[in-house]
Amino acid sequence: MMFRLRVSLPDRPGALGQVARVLGTLGADILQVTVLEREGGRAVDDFTVSWPGVTDTGSIGDRLSAVPGLNVEAAWPTREIPGCTPDYDLLRHVAADPGRAFVTLVDAAPGLVGAGWAVTVRSGTGEVVHRSWQAPETLEGPVDAATWGGPEGTAWTAPPRPAVLCSGGHHLMSLPIPGADLHLVLARDAAFHRAELDRVVRVVEIVAIVGR
Repeated sequence: MMFRLRVSLPDRPGALGQVARVLGTLGADILQVTVLEREGGRAVDDFTVSWPGVTDTGSIGDRLSAVPGLNVEAAWPTREIPGCTPDYDLLRHVAADPGRAFVTLVDAAPGLVGAGWAVTVRSGTGEVVHRSWQAPETLEGPVDAATWGGPEGTAWTAPPRPAVLCSGGHHLMSLPIPGADLHLVLARDAAFHRAELDRVVRVVEIVAIVGR
């Protein structure tokens, strides 16, 4: 079973090696490591690992507690293929058929950040225009008003700028598609990092240019 583990750990020589050794003793195979952030003496890294058998995400933090100073920020199952280039593949398909640019974006965007599903919604109304597999028919609250700034329990309205927030039990990434009167919304069980948001913003900007 494949998992993404997001960990915060001291940014010092040997820290990654400690994590790797502990994961190895637990039988996990590290397939990929991505550094998301290095700031204030700490680093935030994503590990893509193959875990033997079936395990629940809640127990993973306990198993990694042997590493001093390590915090497991999130753990979730993933279908990502380490070493692949989903952003390049997405842009290649968009360039081959610009008329379906936004449909292709919705279908492929979850693979960029290990999301569960994606939709495009009409700016201002929240009407779902395109849906990936498993996406809901509509987006509705309750919304984390402190993050979003809108009233709770109302129909979901896309924030005006790229943002990460919570709604209906999901962690969401929302960003406008330039010139299209649409927002791309992605969802998963774990919070999105700013580095992931920045990556998707760049891809969406290119898709919007080609799609126009």
